[in-house]
Amino acid sequence: MARTQIYGLLGRRLGHSFSRAYFTDKFAREGIDAEYLNFELPCIDGLPDLLAQHPALRGFNVTIPYKQAVMPLLHSLDESALRVGAVNVVRVESDGSLRGYNTDAPAFATSLRHLIESRPKPARALVLGTGGASLAVTAALRRMDIEPQPVSRTPGKGRLTYDDLTPEVMAAHGLVVNATPLGTFPQADEAPAIPYDAISPAHACFDLVYNPDPTLFMRLAAERGAAVCSGLEMLRLQAEASWIIWNTSTN
Repeated sequence: MARTQIYGLLGRRLGHSFSRAYFTDKFAREGIDAEYLNFELPCIDGLPDLLAQHPALRGFNVTIPYKQAVMPLLHSLDESALRVGAVNVVRVESDGSLRGYNTDAPAFATSLRHLIESRPKPARALVLGTGGASLAVTAALRRMDIEPQPVSRTPGKGRLTYDDLTPEVMAAHGLVVNATPLGTFPQADEAPAIPYDAISPAHACFDLVYNPDPTLFMRLAAERGAAVCSGLEMLRLQAEASWIIWNTSTN
């Protein structure tokens, strides 16, 4: 008798993850004999043991803080992962090898187009955060001909710090993307430390955080007249793209 197919989410803290509920509902709705599990690892070095414990694992998503750390443990990388420099989907091949992909970038691009479709396309964007999620955002923005400007708490080459966000800098960037986990439940009373009084109706503000929806970042921006969007649609899009990757034959 064939084993039930297993998929999952790899991360450090996954108590309130979107993916398990989404795929569990999908499997029940579509009559798919599969299970989606949360794989919490305190260290990415535990991945080989996890794979050994779950021989029926067909693929898994990757979230904070392992989107870059997982890459050296993979056997191959799809062009999408190479272009972004981060992985959020891993396919377990029939020979047990691991291939990494990135579906975050196209999912973000599609969701962003929906946010700005009735507005002039911004020329420049502030990208808050410098982790794996920000790499996908940056790659997508460049393919959309929107110039990304990284913003971090720590100074670095090509970066702005939050202290650098003057009213003039804010006005010059029509899009602000929160690619940090700030504001995620249960710390829903947190938001990136940008000057919200410099946000205007000319701004669009995209928060990759999806729980809660709206986030404090979105509420503060909306109070200033900005168009706002959470990461929920992006998550749905990348999840469906993950499913296609896991179930498309490579023969």
